[in-house]
Amino acid sequence: MMLNFLDALRAAGIPASIKEHLLLLEALDRDVIERRPEDFYYLARATYVKDEGLIDRFDQVFAKVFKGLLGQDGVEAEIPEEWLRLVAEKFLSPEEMEKIKSLGDWDEIMKTLKERLEEQKERHQGGSKWIGTGGTSPFGHGGYNPEGVRIGGESRHKRAIKVWEKREFANLDSNREIGTRNIKVALRRLRRFAREGAADELDLDATIRGTARQGWLDIRMRPERHNAVKLLLFLDVGGSMDPHIKLCEELFSAATSEFKNMEFFYFHNCLYEGVWKDNRRRFAERTPTWDVLHKYGHDYKVIFVGDAAMSPYEISHPGGSVEHMNEEAGAVWLQRVAHTYPATVWLNPAPAEHWSYSQSTRIIRDLMNERMYPLTLEGLDEAMRELTRKR
Repeated sequence: MMLNFLDALRAAGIPASIKEHLLLLEALDRDVIERRPEDFYYLARATYVKDEGLIDRFDQVFAKVFKGLLGQDGVEAEIPEEWLRLVAEKFLSPEEMEKIKSLGDWDEIMKTLKERLEEQKERHQGGSKWIGTGGTSPFGHGGYNPEGVRIGGESRHKRAIKVWEKREFANLDSNREIGTRNIKVALRRLRRFAREGAADELDLDATIRGTARQGWLDIRMRPERHNAVKLLLFLDVGGSMDPHIKLCEELFSAATSEFKNMEFFYFHNCLYEGVWKDNRRRFAERTPTWDVLHKYGHDYKVIFVGDAAMSPYEISHPGGSVEHMNEEAGAVWLQRVAHTYPATVWLNPAPAEHWSYSQSTRIIRDLMNERMYPLTLEGLDEAMRELTRKR
């Protein structure tokens, strides 16, 4: 099984060598960890993974190879309480959904939630008022309401305007192999070459001209030619972006290889006062958005990547974020970025024909001055033309 594990890591593109494999076996032989699956996972990850961008890929391989080991005899497990509490889900027809009315607006929903928390003393199932599961209440999960606060559980109808839970997102893989070079070709429209830095490359033409003119060998050097474009990439991650992970990883990988001067940051749904570089530490290690605006000059090109699918309150209202109480509306931060960086576009992985059905997509498209493009080869080509346009 251990050799199968090594082969699976290599097949997934993780550079695992025999030396690392022997080091892991030696650590196990010397009992450096307790003989528990969790400890073995962390030991193997520390041994094989040298790049944080590969951790998510390692997790997938580990789960595939060792699937079932955690459930062997002698390992105790508890069924999560919420599995038992969700006795039934609410399945409604489109006509029944139309009859269910929203509480009205953001302020009314949050005010009502506060009142429910003060009044409710026990669990409820299948109702239309209290915090519970399987009903039509605006608060809870497993049911349906056109606008509400999802508390725990999994998203089903993508209608929640706020989510009361801690969610973990995975970083995009910058080493993903791209099946086609077309994305790279589209991105190359944005390249602007310049020769800067140390003169460490032989200038053959100048050397020949100088030698012919001087009568002796006159070696001329020049700086290496490289792409001088500076790029800021903001990537929406988690939630409704999960179905688009493969496409976004391909774009991320292509951009990483094409642009030397590139910085990237993650956000969720809409840009607010903080962004982050590592999704595993997104609550502990955030970069203030103000710092980004002040650190990177106006000559940077900015690309947002996201499906723009969210509650309109997340864009228009303070406190509208599904994850925290933001002091300023997301629209304010998007306008600041667009004002600071004149060359800004938004790439949307959702089909363009669906944009008109989403109110939030229409709002963001308006904030971007209509510079929203589909994440297709044609859309990429149009976006790169827009970024290279003189202003």
